[in-house]
Amino acid sequence: MIKIGLTGWGDHPTLYSTATLSREKLFDYSGHFPIVEVDSSFYSIPSVQNVEKWCSDTPSNFKFVVKAYQGMTGHLRGDLPFESRNDMINAFKESVDAFKKAGKLGMVLVQFPPWYDCSSKNILYIRYIKEQLSDYPIAIEFRNQTWYSDAMKEKTLQFLKENECIHTVCDEPQAGSGSVPLVPIATSDKVLLRIHGRNIHGWRNAGNNSNWREVRFLYDYNEEELQGLARCVEDLQQQCKDVFVLFNNNSGHHAANNAKRLQQILKIEYSGLSPKQLDMFEGDL
Repeated sequence: MIKIGLTGWGDHPTLYSTATLSREKLFDYSGHFPIVEVDSSFYSIPSVQNVEKWCSDTPSNFKFVVKAYQGMTGHLRGDLPFESRNDMINAFKESVDAFKKAGKLGMVLVQFPPWYDCSSKNILYIRYIKEQLSDYPIAIEFRNQTWYSDAMKEKTLQFLKENECIHTVCDEPQAGSGSVPLVPIATSDKVLLRIHGRNIHGWRNAGNNSNWREVRFLYDYNEEELQGLARCVEDLQQQCKDVFVLFNNNSGHHAANNAKRLQQILKIEYSGLSPKQLDMFEGDL
């Protein structure tokens, strides 16, 4: 099963009716795609109340990929807004449990930062996170190329397999140590392909904190590139049961159209989506 979607549901103008309110965007989104990444959970752990609303707003077969909170992945600078690490992890687990209870949890995405290199202490920490989140399917995403060096690539993949971690395959700019190559290999019955664009300049020079998203993921895949991604997805499909594909190249609102085109190339039609809302006076009355 190949499931295609986007990172976040609130910033894809082509997917919404002109009458759509902000609180209705997830419903409109789920009329187009069967999965979505909850990227807001990276910045703040969602309340159970919000999760329950998101689950009720989507079809029964809809799945969420929940991004791990930044305090769990080494991104957060400064003090944790929790009394302890255990309190932080328990709060995150409570939120994820609400997705799981509703049957809507696809996986938890644990994305490590570019400075998180292949070292003994970092390997131990991945084991720790896996142990803490043992009740959920866990996808690991690296942003440091040492994990895929000639000496370590096979060991990295074997480590993920032995620890029952989902491999996050990335398509991203090849911009030095803070980026990883495309390695289309599954390490469990699921695989996650995150598509970040190929904007090398933006990846290296993301600008200041206020506009980095406007620069880093600004990229529109052309037809030849999407055909290449389709071949990658088909290769992954031969290796595992479920392939989750998430487009993250949305600085210029290109993600939705690129995802739709990939779906066409792969000849995929999804059933069980939410009904699409029509604009007033659209079509025959």
